[in-house]
Amino acid sequence: MFLGVDGGGTKTAYALIDAAGRIRARHVGPSVSHLAEGFVRSTELLIGGIGATLAKAACPPASVTFAFIGLPAYGEDSATTATMDAMPSALLDVSSYRCGNDTVCSWAGSLACEDGISVIAGTGSVAYGQYAGREARAGGWGELIGDEGSAYWIAREGLNLFSRMSDGRTGRGPLYELVRARFGIAADLDLCARIYGESGSVRSVFAQFAVLVHEAAQAGDARAAAIFDRAAQELVECVIAVRRSLAVPESVVLPVSHSGGVFNGAALTCNAFRAALEAANHGFEYRTPLYSPELGAALYAARLAKQPLDETALATLREQCSTP
Repeated sequence: MFLGVDGGGTKTAYALIDAAGRIRARHVGPSVSHLAEGFVRSTELLIGGIGATLAKAACPPASVTFAFIGLPAYGEDSATTATMDAMPSALLDVSSYRCGNDTVCSWAGSLACEDGISVIAGTGSVAYGQYAGREARAGGWGELIGDEGSAYWIAREGLNLFSRMSDGRTGRGPLYELVRARFGIAADLDLCARIYGESGSVRSVFAQFAVLVHEAAQAGDARAAAIFDRAAQELVECVIAVRRSLAVPESVVLPVSHSGGVFNGAALTCNAFRAALEAANHGFEYRTPLYSPELGAALYAARLAKQPLDETALATLREQCSTP
């Protein structure tokens, strides 16, 4: 049995699979980010989520051959690494799991652990890849420093565009009325109270405003659409930086995929990303994501255990993912 955990900023997804590629259990629980919950609470939530997943499959913890636990902010503060490594130890034997950054889950899922690069664009953004046993990442600096191309960044750029439309620095497009209607404001400056107030200042809540920018672009707002073009370019720059750090030979065509809410069901984002990737002319091949990040974490657990799933098992796993 292989357990995968994809810890995100708003939720945590769990998956238990066997060597034949059968999904034995899946579970979704609250975020296990220690930055938001503190270590005591985040550890309780993680143990509870793992326990609930195993209970669904009627499997004891000892039945887990290996687990990969992807945690938010893992490796981004050296002082907390040992504490994060110990989080699953109340339930799993320390020899049967490895903790790492949740970016690994996206790469492992979207590319089925194949050498290449995956871009994660959700509330935040980061690119991660592996090649010939090496690993590298670019981006993921948080909304105050970077996270270009993320939902937070798109929301911020969109609301900035609204402000420019409001005071006459640029012409008004569909975004202008969409923002006024969604926030229920008659005076444009009242937007400040909505954004700087308690709910709007929450990172995950603010990022949801990216949906407005997408709706405006679909309604024909050229300036809103341009935000997605810029977002795609920023994400591709991260991909190029990862390739450079991995020292991939120029002759190698490297697979590139993605995950995260910015891409989910948004043809505008996917198309812009694919176009920017092709325009980069750096030897990349776009791949449609194969598996979700939590399944990727389970696949990576199998690889770490030196028991990677064979092609037949991977096909079985894909069939289950495509079944309604």
